[in-house]
Amino acid sequence: MRAIGIDIGTTTISAVVVHREQRRTETARTISNGSFIRTANAWERMQDAEMIWQRAKAVLDELLDRYPDTVSIGLTGQMHGILYTDRYGMGVSPLYTWQDGSGNLPYQDNMSLAEYVSAHYGIRIASGYGLLTHLYHCLNGKVPQAGVCFCTIADYLGMRLTGRKRPLVHMSNGAGMGFFDGRKHIFREEMIRELGMDPAFLPDLTTAFSRLGEYRGIPVTAALGDNQASFLGSVGMKENTLLLNVGTGGQISVLSDTCFETPEIEARPFAGGKYLLAGASLCGGRAYAILEKFLRSYVVAAGASDMPQYDIMEKLAAQGMAKESTAAVADGFISQAARGREQMVVCTAFNGTRADPQCRGSITGLTEDSFTPQGLIYGVLKGMARELYDMYEVIRRGTGICADSLVASGNGVRRNPVLQAILGQMFGIEPVLADSQEEAACGAAISSVGDF
Repeated sequence: MRAIGIDIGTTTISAVVVHREQRRTETARTISNGSFIRTANAWERMQDAEMIWQRAKAVLDELLDRYPDTVSIGLTGQMHGILYTDRYGMGVSPLYTWQDGSGNLPYQDNMSLAEYVSAHYGIRIASGYGLLTHLYHCLNGKVPQAGVCFCTIADYLGMRLTGRKRPLVHMSNGAGMGFFDGRKHIFREEMIRELGMDPAFLPDLTTAFSRLGEYRGIPVTAALGDNQASFLGSVGMKENTLLLNVGTGGQISVLSDTCFETPEIEARPFAGGKYLLAGASLCGGRAYAILEKFLRSYVVAAGASDMPQYDIMEKLAAQGMAKESTAAVADGFISQAARGREQMVVCTAFNGTRADPQCRGSITGLTEDSFTPQGLIYGVLKGMARELYDMYEVIRRGTGICADSLVASGNGVRRNPVLQAILGQMFGIEPVLADSQEEAACGAAISSVGDF
């Protein structure tokens, strides 16, 4: 008795086979997404939805051939982004991903579209959220003529697998599109109309993991948001447990009975009337990749081979951490504030933040002693951790939730022992790596079973 979960990520497509009763991952399969579309506009981040569908279907068919006793198929994937579908349920546009920057373009009153909507309508919304992307398309005549609805890429996979003509979207994905009332679990249709958008484009919503239909005779359930799926797959429904995910982006999540929101924190509908309080760092693990690209370009310019620098970076980061620890002991009589001024501090908000899109990364505390490759690499890792810790502090102060355990997931932290150590020091909790490397796909499989 097995369930299959599929996760359509930004860079990879993953699928797992989970034993239904033992909740044990028996097989995992990951392939490259590889569907980004080249564009002349710097703010656009689009992927080929048809290519994604073909690749996801091929992986699913491979697993179904190997495990014919599969009883359910669960779905998840990158949140916020949308694609348009026609009246036959076929895609008629690229996938406009969560990285889409159209909402940050200048709009009115010296504000971007995201800032204008947030200021005039009092809601929290950021560029990349599907309904803000749709609003930009409406204002600029970019909605496909044949388009009648939109949905996330995971919802589209569900449509293609089951032959549905109209998407049925779980509230976890619906909330990720923006203009969503998290307490009532409905879209804010009056606000949507005021801005000139037609509510008919909104997908149908469900608060349950509803059955979409069947594929090869096997039930397929409504797609779960990837953050919620990762939490379900790695933490389950445990309270006072933080999930830190460092991948292409970065996220911190904790289970809550309260719909608590701030400019930095979202209350994302989950299951059983609960919410995930989630904060997202837009750069996340990509900050480390940006640094690797920087260092690699120097190595090539110096005449060496064009090779990944991650192994060397890990050694230097460990040296940077050891140096800081040694200095802290040696200078124990110096105040914390004074010692902080002697250390390199890196802010990794290279792409801004959800609350402040105009924010940018920075390096401060440069001295003759601190300005070293070791200090820079260690500083970037510490900056990545600091973004997540600051979001936890907002949650803790606002709700009183005090975490007593910390689960870390995503390849950005799984493959980096120094980052694991930094997180342990910063949060005061030893991080435990999630059992499965494909947490979101695992959570999708569990959601399709429904007993959690």
